[in-house]
Amino acid sequence: MTSSNVAYQVMWNRLISIVEEQAQALVRTAFSTSVREAGDLSAGVYDAQGQMLAQAVTGTPGHVNAMADSVAHFIRRIGVENIHEGDVYITNDPWEGTGHLHDITMVSPSFFKGQHVGFFACTAHVVDIGGRGFGADAASVYEEGIYIPIMKFAREGEVDQTLVQIVRGNVREPDQLIGDIYALASCNEIGHRRLSDMMEEFALPDLKGVARFIFENSRRATLEKIAALPRTSADGEMTLDGFDTPITLRVNVTVHEDRIVSDFSGSSGMSTKGINCPLVYTKAYACYALKVAIAPEIPNNAASLAPFEVTAPERTIVNAAHPAPVALRHIIGHFVPDTVFNAFDKIVPNVVPAEGAGCLCNFQVSLRPRSDRPDPEGAKRSEVLTFNSGGSGARPSVDGLNATAFPSGVMTMPIEATEHAGPVIIWRKELRPDSGGAGEYRGGLGQFMEVGARDGYEFDIQAMLDRVDHPALGRRGGGAGAATLIAQDDGTYMRGKGKQFVPHGRRVMMAFPGGAGYGDAKDRDIMSIKRDLALGYISAKEAQEIYGLSATAISEVAELVAKGDTV
Repeated sequence: MTSSNVAYQVMWNRLISIVEEQAQALVRTAFSTSVREAGDLSAGVYDAQGQMLAQAVTGTPGHVNAMADSVAHFIRRIGVENIHEGDVYITNDPWEGTGHLHDITMVSPSFFKGQHVGFFACTAHVVDIGGRGFGADAASVYEEGIYIPIMKFAREGEVDQTLVQIVRGNVREPDQLIGDIYALASCNEIGHRRLSDMMEEFALPDLKGVARFIFENSRRATLEKIAALPRTSADGEMTLDGFDTPITLRVNVTVHEDRIVSDFSGSSGMSTKGINCPLVYTKAYACYALKVAIAPEIPNNAASLAPFEVTAPERTIVNAAHPAPVALRHIIGHFVPDTVFNAFDKIVPNVVPAEGAGCLCNFQVSLRPRSDRPDPEGAKRSEVLTFNSGGSGARPSVDGLNATAFPSGVMTMPIEATEHAGPVIIWRKELRPDSGGAGEYRGGLGQFMEVGARDGYEFDIQAMLDRVDHPALGRRGGGAGAATLIAQDDGTYMRGKGKQFVPHGRRVMMAFPGGAGYGDAKDRDIMSIKRDLALGYISAKEAQEIYGLSATAISEVAELVAKGDTV
């Protein structure tokens, strides 16, 4: 490697650290719990043509990979001639941003010594954007909240106060949302400062040289990985709950010499409810699935993502057309990787995991004073969003992860942060025994949650769940994960999706799904079975009936646990 290449490699690493600092700054300064607690965000740096050079490690694939395409939309809409130092641009356009109105994307041009050298961009999921609120009930995107087209939030350093007033007047939590917008703008500014420091240190007039180095090496490394695969194609399919009726995702994955094409022809048509997924979000997760299966060690950028092509007929559930409702596009998008894996497993066996919980097990509660008596003193309405996870699927040689978000990668919100956001009480949050699919490698466990309101309050809950009727399926003989359950504590039936009223004093009981198993359960190591039993991951009944553990061995484990010994 030449000395110039060594320097470029150092700069590449520096860019990755810069955007990670950018993301961490957003985590520290954001107002919404979805950002500061769950990490539902992304950050990246781009060259002057809008091609992504580096992305932060912190963030979700759906945001980062979708945002990789969105900067080009900003350049086209704003116009190259209208890009000035001190500008900040904004949008929440689902089709030119990251898939739904609840994601605010902000782009800031970066200038060095008066020359435009690139862009910084970041995205964050905000708790409220007006409209019906975060949920699947809308019949069109117009009902789902305020729409901000690609425009200037700040023009040469001056914030557009008219835009701020319009946004404040259309949302339930104006201080929180405007605070998040300023946090997004500030984290872009931090990225710009660190980039300027790097360019000063290395005496760079622009980013053309380092961009060329990044793209050439990433493209070559990715194409080498693809070239090593069989030249063939395979189909994958999944059936999901949908809103009122099941929907099907279908994909054909074809490996060419220099690219992989994922074609979603045959997938269900658009839904009348807000679970539709714009193609930009489908593409983000389809690319992610193949990237982690084939070349996980190659950093994400425009060149490493380019060989992964994604197509889908318009007006299907994975390529929704405006003005389709798309608020819960993640309900579909988070199942795209498992659908792609189901196809890729037929091309290269024993690489990808079994199916997992897939989409996040989110819910949002809209709390208000109970309606059958006067409001208590100081009572106010609150919107509380919480992110939660089921279990991930078992991998070819490792158990699945318990209550872990795959593929989104967001973190579960702590109970304390959730309860601080409004008069909500999380009465129960614990792992769900026997929910991981049986197998040589066990699926990850889901979790139980029990949710209510403080005395004097009632609430609507926006359920955003799937796998009620279609649990995760195992691979290579592995068992299915447990299905999702939801009901009120008095047994009142509740749907997996949609806004539902919960009266004062009632609680919502939820059991989130487990990941599926990998391989035949009879091949599971006996010490792993005993360990699962000791930890409470499986019951004595499952240990005996599914895994064949003897009654004597079960008694021995119980004795060790009673003594406080380890298995």
